[in-house]
Amino acid sequence: MRGSVPESRRNARTGRRRSHRTRVFGAVASAALLLPMATAGPAATADRPAAGALQREFAQAAARYHVPGSVLLAVSYLESRWDSHGGAPSVTAGYGPMHLTDAATALAAAPHHSDPGEDARGDLARPRAAGRRAMDVPAPAALPARLRTLERAAELTGRSPKELRASTAANLQGGAALLAAEQKRLGLPLSGDAADWYAAVAGYSGATDAATATTFANDVFDVIRKGQRRTTDSGQAVVLPAAPRVAPHAEQVRRLGLGTVPSQGTECPESVACESIPAPYQRLEGKDYGNHDLADRPASQKVDFIVIHDTEGTWETTVKLIKDPAYVSWNYTVRSGDGHIAQHVPTKDVAWHAGNWYVNAKSVGIEHEGFLAQPDAWYTEEMYRTSARLVEYLADKLDIPLDRRHILGHDNVPGTVPSTIRGMHTDPGPYWDWAHYFDLMGQSFEADGSPLSGMVTIAPDYEDHQPVYTGCAKPGEKCSPHGSGAVRLHTAPREDAPLIRDIGLRPDGSPSTIDVNDTGARASTGQQFAVADRQGGWTAIWYLGQKAWFRNPWWDPTAVGAHGRLITPREGLAEIPVYGRAYPEKEAYPAGVPVQTVTPLPYKLLAGQSYVVGATSPSEYLWAATFEPAGHRIVRGKDVYYEIQFGHRVAFVKASDVEVHSSRW
Repeated sequence: MRGSVPESRRNARTGRRRSHRTRVFGAVASAALLLPMATAGPAATADRPAAGALQREFAQAAARYHVPGSVLLAVSYLESRWDSHGGAPSVTAGYGPMHLTDAATALAAAPHHSDPGEDARGDLARPRAAGRRAMDVPAPAALPARLRTLERAAELTGRSPKELRASTAANLQGGAALLAAEQKRLGLPLSGDAADWYAAVAGYSGATDAATATTFANDVFDVIRKGQRRTTDSGQAVVLPAAPRVAPHAEQVRRLGLGTVPSQGTECPESVACESIPAPYQRLEGKDYGNHDLADRPASQKVDFIVIHDTEGTWETTVKLIKDPAYVSWNYTVRSGDGHIAQHVPTKDVAWHAGNWYVNAKSVGIEHEGFLAQPDAWYTEEMYRTSARLVEYLADKLDIPLDRRHILGHDNVPGTVPSTIRGMHTDPGPYWDWAHYFDLMGQSFEADGSPLSGMVTIAPDYEDHQPVYTGCAKPGEKCSPHGSGAVRLHTAPREDAPLIRDIGLRPDGSPSTIDVNDTGARASTGQQFAVADRQGGWTAIWYLGQKAWFRNPWWDPTAVGAHGRLITPREGLAEIPVYGRAYPEKEAYPAGVPVQTVTPLPYKLLAGQSYVVGATSPSEYLWAATFEPAGHRIVRGKDVYYEIQFGHRVAFVKASDVEVHSSRW
């Protein structure tokens, strides 16, 4: 049943703390939209235009096609945040600031990857084919219209497809031409009042259903009312002044004649478009079945986590896979181009998505159309916004804290036993913008401790922080420079020091690498760690049982002071084990339910080390080996566990092994 996030939480979203981040600002005369920005600044180069050039190009495109400047700017912001990404396409084949789609060209040129990984169900899983997902490359004629807007823009502007892909000015004109053509098609005037463009904006989304088109248009006009300013990836400062009194004519959307999608029974906030595409629950051969388990959460088990994934495939491929009863499952998929959401498995049921059965039983999984290893294949702002609203809604509905110990990436989910660690998935990867994602939920990663506190929150400036990664296209080959929310961890406070070792990933003890899928020496935005040491412009944290150093100078910080609960081994214990799941003790299992061995991971948590506490986890095991849910059992034990931020992935320790204390301020 659909619901809504409380109004107070929806209105709590704030901007990023640094000056170049998106911010809301006071009203400015709307005429300023069509004025060029000041041109003071560095001289233009081939890859970096003169300051103010992009603002002028927006104004020129708007004027040429008689589109209000605020409408053009706001649509572009929702599609690209005004970035050009060096001419690379988005995950849904959109080019340039206006996200003109040319899927035939993008798919033909893109390298296709399969995120290496485990079976998503975990302990009870049957063997499955290697690789995560197969990506289909459809023929151009079979592509939906929303993936072919660039060819229509070429017809309207007389510009070549190559120009529309590569030239920012041409791309903006293509977007303006599409908006103007839609306005005319709908029999509406080329008005200078933004309020008259609601239907054309809704149509620009390419959505085939009214709910998605309306959601997109509502978000565009929300941007117009609040205003935005930002420095783009090409160094261009762009301003959209706030116009808080704009009241669009939302009734215009009826002119589009769009259909509806089945939404009955979906669990989504009212502020997003959500349809039901159910994952099949059916018998297969013998006792096998797919592709999830029926349950009664939270009455049966508390849901503690929301796991963020990327699909490593197109929307069309992902929808095809979720309908396969012999494949795995997840609860939701979010489409990148317009933020449309499909729900596949009710939150009360257990989807097979995380590769860790304990986490599956205690989580909801959300897939996002995209590719981990394509840094310039960006996720749209609209996708981030609708996904953030969904997470905020689910966190409120299921009583899940909005922090990075409960909102996990798939790359933060631990292996269950030593043998599964190397196969764990690595999505959504180092290019997912956790800072912006949490900003949209009103949960910015700000300092709540002093610069010398005993705990830190990882918080590099996403756009300026560009560590080198390899393996996006070919093994060992450098990835394109790109913003990242992850810091790299060394064995000593210097850049040439070896990276931290992860003996779970590399039992031979060899150092971690800078490969885009190597999580062995990586800490990501929002994760919190206990401080082990400080030296010069470097900070050391306790990480995988080691002292791990990252560059964190006061003049360019990559972490902020924090305060919270820490665990350390109980007095008298030299070391304690860590686990990938919080299973009960042997004595808790009733007859007929096989005992799950509580196997430690190959790491040691040593005396004197501290780690940040997340969820307090009662020991539980969901035995679900039968098609009929009446045969399922939930085993609960006396042991209690704490979830901790142990490395890039979380882990669990027994409460009886540790002491809990507050970090120093």
